Amino acid sequence: MPTPPDAAAFPPDQWHYALALAACLAITLPLEFAGARVYRRPRRLARALAPALLFLAWDLLAVAGGVWEISPSYTLGVRVAPAFPIEEALFFVTIPLCTLLTFETVRRIRVGERV
Repeated sequence: MPTPPDAAAFPPDQWHYALALAACLAITLPLEFAGARVYRRPRRLARALAPALLFLAWDLLAVAGGVWEISPSYTLGVRVAPAFPIEEALFFVTIPLCTLLTFETVRRIRVGERV
């Protein structure tokens, strides 16, 4: 049974996963304004994120099958399926998105160096 959150802890433990995802987005968001142009090409972005759906389904099946579990101590309690927190679903969008922002920025810088 999970222990109740420590009132003295800041941020409370159940915010850790959500804040980690938010930090990843916050750190890479400026790359869009630096010229990554990921958000400006929604069809290309959707194609890039599509493979994450396979991993999301795999993760969902593994959690449902009891292969592993995600501690409720570190999630907000909002579930998209039994025992499957929304943070875990958002992980499969956030991390590929941050990776794509980084990749596009590095690619743009490297192409600029050749000119």
